[in-house]
Amino acid sequence: MAHVSLTAQTRTEFGNGPTRRLRRQGLVPGIVYQSGGDSLPLALPGHDLKRTLVEGRTAVIDLVVGDARPQPVLVKDWQLHPVRGDVLHVDFQQVDLKVEIEAPIPISLVGNSVGVRDGGVLDQPLREVVVSALPDSLPDHIEVDVSELQVGDSLTVADIQVPQGVTITSEPETVVASVLAPTVEAEAEGDEGGAAVEGESESGAGETSDE
Repeated sequence: MAHVSLTAQTRTEFGNGPTRRLRRQGLVPGIVYQSGGDSLPLALPGHDLKRTLVEGRTAVIDLVVGDARPQPVLVKDWQLHPVRGDVLHVDFQQVDLKVEIEAPIPISLVGNSVGVRDGGVLDQPLREVVVSALPDSLPDHIEVDVSELQVGDSLTVADIQVPQGVTITSEPETVVASVLAPTVEAEAEGDEGGAAVEGESESGAGETSDE
């Protein structure tokens, strides 16, 4: 995966007041956790940061801080405004491109399953999987084909195919996706059965009364 470039400046003021001033200037506070060194507080252009998160949050970022040489980092975490969706804070982790790391990767279901065409409901209890790989080999997402799933079938982590150089470290028995039997029809049948029982009960009561 190609690297993404991002520039930043060091941040020397902290607290609510300086942070609000940064955001009014269109900047986002952040931090880089450096391997074997102190963490580095940053201020990043909000527009560029949001574009970076959209284009590839698992991609290696060549982060340039001031006049320093670019350093490879990965997005570790970020916080969003609950209403506007603006990035409020971001954490980066410095990485060694020659050392494997673990990272969560989103799962994308593809295909129209047989079970869904037969009226079943597709359920996806697992939205991401943890993998181990070199930073440059981390996929942006992992596709899981559900085309062959019938009602009652499921796929687990063990069924996922990943690119060469990528190893899944999540529990292999964890269910990724399944096709559930439709519940609406079952509920409707139950209601009809209940109505019939009520009708029979009323009829029986009437016959007893006539006697």
